Amino acid sequence: MKNQLWITGLIIIFFGLSSNIALAQDTTSKDDDFLYLFNGENWDGWNLKLRNGDSEMAKKVYVIEDGIVHVFKDFPDSLNLNTGENGTHGLFFTKKKYGKYILRFEYKWGKKIANNFDQWQYDAGCYYHVYDDKIWPKGNEYQIRYNHIANKNHTGDFWAAGTTLDWYSGDGKTFLLPSKGGKKFEQKKNELHGSGKAKYYALNDEWNECEIIVMGNKYVIHKLNGEIVNMATDLSVSEGVIGFQSETAEIYYRNIKIKEFKRIVPMRKFLKD
Repeated sequence: MKNQLWITGLIIIFFGLSSNIALAQDTTSKDDDFLYLFNGENWDGWNLKLRNGDSEMAKKVYVIEDGIVHVFKDFPDSLNLNTGENGTHGLFFTKKKYGKYILRFEYKWGKKIANNFDQWQYDAGCYYHVYDDKIWPKGNEYQIRYNHIANKNHTGDFWAAGTTLDWYSGDGKTFLLPSKGGKKFEQKKNELHGSGKAKYYALNDEWNECEIIVMGNKYVIHKLNGEIVNMATDLSVSEGVIGFQSETAEIYYRNIKIKEFKRIVPMRKFLKD
C-alpha cells in the first residue's frame, strides 16, 4: 500500500511538473522561436570566402572568440590601405538557402581600418537572397556603414546588386514609409538610402541590433535598433544564401539568429507608424 501511495505521489508530481513546463512554454517570449544560425563555436553550416581565394587566410580574417565573429582581429591596422588590392574583401555565407524569415544580428565597430577605407569609410554588410556568391555577391545587401567624415550612419541602406525592387521615398533620395507619404519607385537597383533617423552606435564600442524581415519576393523590411529604416516590395529574387561581410574596417558580429516561415506573413503585421 505504501508503495502504491509512493508511486501515485510520483505520478502527481510528474504531471504537476509537466503542466508547469507546458505553461512556461506557452508564455515564453517570441525570441524562443528563433534559431541560432551561427553556433558561436565553429563554422558548421557556413562557407568562408575572400576575394583573393585564400581559404586559410579566410579563417584568420573571420576569427571566432567568445561566441563572437571578430573580423580582422589579428591583422595590422591600415591593412592594404588604398592599395587597390582588397584581397581580404569577403563574406562568410550560409550553406543553406532561405526565403521567408526574420534575421536578427548585432554588430559593433572596432578601431582598425583596411582596404579601400578612404572610399567607403566604416563599411560592411549583410547580404541576403544571394544567388551568386562571388566577391562581391549578386543579391540584396543590408548595408552596415558609418561615414565618420560626415557623421552620417548608413546602416540599413539597400544595395541591390544584380537585383531590382520597388522602393519607397518622398524625395527619391531617402526612404519614407508609404503611410508617411512615400511614393513607389519601381524596380530600383544599386544604393538606396534608408531614412537615417534610427538611433545608432558608431565608434563607442556599443552594439547595434539589426533585423531583416523578408518574405520571399513579396517584401523586405530593414530595421535598426527597433526602428524601420528601409523597405521594399516586389523583389526580383525570392531566396538565397545569407552572408556577412569583411570590407574596410574591423567589425564584430554576434547573436546571428533566424526565424523561418512556411507562408507569407502580411507586411502590415510588422509596420508601425
